[in-house]
Amino acid sequence: MERQEAEIKINELREVLNEYGHHYYVLDNPVVSDAEYDQKLQQLIELEEQFPELITDDSPTVRVGGDPLPYFEKVEHRTPMLSLGNAFSEQDLRDFDKRIRNQLGDDVAYTCELKIDGLAVSLTYENGRFVRGATRGDGTIGEDITNNLKTVQAIPLRLKEDVTIEVRGEAYMPKQSFLKLNEVREAEGEEKFANPRNAAAGSLRQLNPKIASKRNLSMFSYSIGYLENDELNSHFEALQLIKNLGFKTNQETALCVSIDEVIEFVQSWLEKRQELPYEIDGIVIKLDSIEQQEQLGFTAKSPRWAIAYKFPAEEVVTTLREIELSIGRTGVVTPTAILDPVIVAGTTVKRASLHNEDLIREKDLKLGDSVVIKKAGDIIPEVVNVLTDKRDGSEREFLMPTHCPECESELVRLEGEVALRCINPQCPAQVREGLIHFVSRNAMNIDGLGEKVVAQLFSHKLIQTVADLFRLNRDELLELERMGAKSVDNLLAAIEASKGNSLERLLFGLGIRFVGAKAAKTLAAHFETIEALQGASEESLLTIDEIGEKMAGSIHSYFAQPEVTDLIEQLRSLGVNLTYNGPSVSRSEDVLEESPFHQKTVVLTGKLEQLSRNEAKEKIEAYGGKVTGSVSKKTDLVVAGEEAGSKRTKAEQLGVLIWDEQQLMDAFFELENK
Repeated sequence: MERQEAEIKINELREVLNEYGHHYYVLDNPVVSDAEYDQKLQQLIELEEQFPELITDDSPTVRVGGDPLPYFEKVEHRTPMLSLGNAFSEQDLRDFDKRIRNQLGDDVAYTCELKIDGLAVSLTYENGRFVRGATRGDGTIGEDITNNLKTVQAIPLRLKEDVTIEVRGEAYMPKQSFLKLNEVREAEGEEKFANPRNAAAGSLRQLNPKIASKRNLSMFSYSIGYLENDELNSHFEALQLIKNLGFKTNQETALCVSIDEVIEFVQSWLEKRQELPYEIDGIVIKLDSIEQQEQLGFTAKSPRWAIAYKFPAEEVVTTLREIELSIGRTGVVTPTAILDPVIVAGTTVKRASLHNEDLIREKDLKLGDSVVIKKAGDIIPEVVNVLTDKRDGSEREFLMPTHCPECESELVRLEGEVALRCINPQCPAQVREGLIHFVSRNAMNIDGLGEKVVAQLFSHKLIQTVADLFRLNRDELLELERMGAKSVDNLLAAIEASKGNSLERLLFGLGIRFVGAKAAKTLAAHFETIEALQGASEESLLTIDEIGEKMAGSIHSYFAQPEVTDLIEQLRSLGVNLTYNGPSVSRSEDVLEESPFHQKTVVLTGKLEQLSRNEAKEKIEAYGGKVTGSVSKKTDLVVAGEEAGSKRTKAEQLGVLIWDEQQLMDAFFELENK
């Protein structure tokens, strides 16, 4: 076949396959048999193999998954993907409605949508072509999972119009797909996923897109984050637009003109949620008018014009068989209830947290008791109470041990604490949990080093301290189970990349008592090097905002230990960065007072070209400013980048000072050269 003829045939096949896929995965209305679809897809694959120069990013063949990635790139969202405030009762909904009407009057309407229990994602299209997909992350920074999202058939690779748009939605795993996946995992000796949400999130965070392609995920699109030449008036209108562009939207959506209609909608789905082929954990209620949404604006964490009604937790009775103890990285002993397996909110529950010994005594728990359990927030199983009237005399008292189940050291209860602790710093459980904490997302963030891998490395004595992570040997790793050459190379590359992390990640990862992620950032920004922090007195630590006596004492004691000094030297010799990479806060008082940001409230809006939103925020805060997410009468300055929208308009209406990006950069330049 000639190239020109092949190109015509390839385009015809793509068009037909895209249309078949849209009917099957988006409209739930297949127009051909699976066999016919597979036959045409195979024809396309063979033609593209014969003419690889004709392969495009939006071909249906990319849905089978590409090559594995070493790690996920970070992505800054054009506008933050904020979480929603929660409502748990009819009164909460009426209070929400009252707040809305007090500010806007009675002419309001709400769009009610099912709250899909999955993973929030953002999809960016340029001129109708899918170019990037990202997780929500922390709302500002997500992870680029484009290759995995391309495997989700409900996500169009090419839109029906050549628009530039960002669409947001919820990727999820249907119930049937979840059950089949767990059957396969159990048969292969792998741990089963706890629920469809975890399965969806785990699938989309696979570094190998071929794995995601086999998981049969879907997605409902529910909002527009950005639209070029935006002229939309209502959220309901936005949903219709994205549906017409080829996205899958949830048909169980309603426009309600009163809070009574909203409550009726909520109640109806509370009763029939189990009939759905996918999991939902509530209802999202949004003010329909976009103009009214902009009038209300946002808090730092969530929009004022939307709320999520969370369904009450389902309660189920089962039997408490045993109480298992685990030791955390700080030595705290945590009891866990071992239960007869029972289905709660759609998933099998075998374990529930009991927190501490006092809770066991307070609830009067005995082994063999019939207990009521629920999932707090439909996620974490907990024991609600004991059904004492079902006791028959066979129940047994549970006695907390006096010695650590891991190292046999005596357990102690420190003054003012309810928890028992193992205070042996060499306790294997504490060492193992400390290593797991060190590599975690908020600490050194080493991809590929999950709990199971760390536990495996620890049990094989390949790692005993965090420094050992940077000494791992490729040949030794290849000898471990389920450690292929590719995964080992990816793991070693991720460890090597983590050496460049800024100091605050290392400080948090070291697990210094009372030092959380925020305090680690404050310390790193203030001292800038680990040597300076090592030499700091308790008195100098107490001069820093947010550092109290307990934390100062803990930090000083930690760095006074000879083994910690030795660890720091080992990390230095292994090439681990021990300095702060962010903007310095150790400014002179004169510079701070001259700063245009000093004691000012600043809002960033639009797209910045010369630095990321997070970098701008950090610099402004380093020079004494406070960055917030919404414009109000208290705002002193708005920095408006490209495509700034409603925030700039509101600033103009309120008479707030507005800078462009160059004015911001000029201010930074001046301050940095003082």
